[in-house]
Amino acid sequence: MSDERFENLRQQMLAEIAAEAALTAGHTGKAIFNERVMRVIGNMPRHEFVPVELQPYAYLNRPLPIGYEKTVSQPFIVALMTDLLEPQSGDVVLEIGVGAGYQAAILAELTKRVYSVDIIEELAQGAERRLRRLGYDNIEVRVANGYYGWPEHAPYDKIMVTAASDLIPPPLLAQLKPGGRMVIPTGIPEKQTLTLVEKSAAGSLTAREILPVRFSELEEPGETAGVA
Repeated sequence: MSDERFENLRQQMLAEIAAEAALTAGHTGKAIFNERVMRVIGNMPRHEFVPVELQPYAYLNRPLPIGYEKTVSQPFIVALMTDLLEPQSGDVVLEIGVGAGYQAAILAELTKRVYSVDIIEELAQGAERRLRRLGYDNIEVRVANGYYGWPEHAPYDKIMVTAASDLIPPPLLAQLKPGGRMVIPTGIPEKQTLTLVEKSAAGSLTAREILPVRFSELEEPGETAGVA
């Protein structure tokens, strides 16, 4: 999957992620990200997940547009969210907001299976084709409103949400397995915070604010999409 043309840019991206991790450690509590996470991000061909005309910029530490007013997230934010999730090789993960499929591919390298939903049919179908072409057979994509999760495959060991919600959607909390973790941007558009939610073995919930962020908004209840 590696492309030699981008190797130097990829290494520079990893260095910038590491530097930003150190700078934000006061907020995140993580001066260094997990080695497995960094290795997967370093090997992931991000240029495959952006429009062709943006491929020369694919390894900049910044979000890039993928159409439909959506972006592929900044590599540092992807690394941080993935690290906070603490993915394990046996985990079954729910992702809300497949976008271009970049985060789903990273999770698929680190876990057993990924179920991902997106309300935008064109993005979901494009991601599904792209992920299949790249050889991922442990990711399933569905067109649906992510607010409601994907109850058929619940409960999930981990849940990754890549769109912001004023409040954490109750269906997602219900679909998180006891002992599980969820990473989600929360708050109003002008004041969003990356939040880590943990569910204890007994089912009690705790939430910790990590870092100010800016994500597109999660669709509210009542907004529906076709089911693929």
